Amino acid sequence: MDPIENINTKKDSSFAMMLAAQKKNWEIYYIRPQDLYIRDSKAYTNSTKISVTDNTDSWFKDLGTQDTALDYFNVLLMRQDPPFDMDYVFVTYLLEMAENDGVLVVNKAASIRDCNEKLFTSMFPQCCVANMVSSNKAQLKQFVLDQNDVILKPLDGMGGASIFRVRSDDPNLNVIIETLTDNGSKMTMAQKFIPEIKAGDKRILLIDGEPVPYALARIPAAGETRGNLAAGGTAKGQPLTDRDRWICEQVGPSLKEKGLVFVGIDVIGDYLTEINVTSPTCIRELDKQFNLDIATDLMNVIEAKLK
Repeated sequence: MDPIENINTKKDSSFAMMLAAQKKNWEIYYIRPQDLYIRDSKAYTNSTKISVTDNTDSWFKDLGTQDTALDYFNVLLMRQDPPFDMDYVFVTYLLEMAENDGVLVVNKAASIRDCNEKLFTSMFPQCCVANMVSSNKAQLKQFVLDQNDVILKPLDGMGGASIFRVRSDDPNLNVIIETLTDNGSKMTMAQKFIPEIKAGDKRILLIDGEPVPYALARIPAAGETRGNLAAGGTAKGQPLTDRDRWICEQVGPSLKEKGLVFVGIDVIGDYLTEINVTSPTCIRELDKQFNLDIATDLMNVIEAKLK
């Protein structure tokens, strides 16, 4: 995961997972990506054994470090945040080496590499609004002209970064497309704007392909089109709708088949917009609003897989 000393314990899903694992009397080891290495064709890490406390002032205790092969562990949870750059890809190769040595990796390393969080939605066209992925400036501009109101976003972003809403008469349309595509060299996603964003961008969590029965609707701030909490959105929990459940039924079997044990899908109105496989969050917010224990549900699934 990313540096544990910097997390917001009230919202951090990785922290919720550590609390749930500790409740089962499992030993917890904290590993940063830079702690991993290969020696003589085997994957190793320098890890820190920790204990955790649900306390906003002092939430973890260092119990000592050790240097071990990755197959020392029963399970490794990959919780590093994007950007999904080549260093991220290199880490998945080391995790895949651990998988080959018998370690359960959540989520499966090859599937994290294969399932780009924006592009993966194209496997489920029946769930999606009109969209295009291209680096061609003319194609993207024509898509905007055809659809009139469009969201443009990079394929490797998170937290609402570099997301633009553009209309066909926007005087900045050309420069926005040029910027996002780096003058035609980078793939960019275009999606028809979904006005139901006013009611929230719903995050739905799935554990081994099965949805948590409540979604966290991230409602844009005034004057915003992005619901991301990192972009100032507010969170409101709500039960899944029939359409939400139908989307989960379309997506869930593929997630399970690919070893994507913990996933967060994003739904706006009736449409699937993203499938988050790297480090999905919103556990703590849903737990608090609906008296759930999502991380323990996840740990129970992991325990069953280990058995």
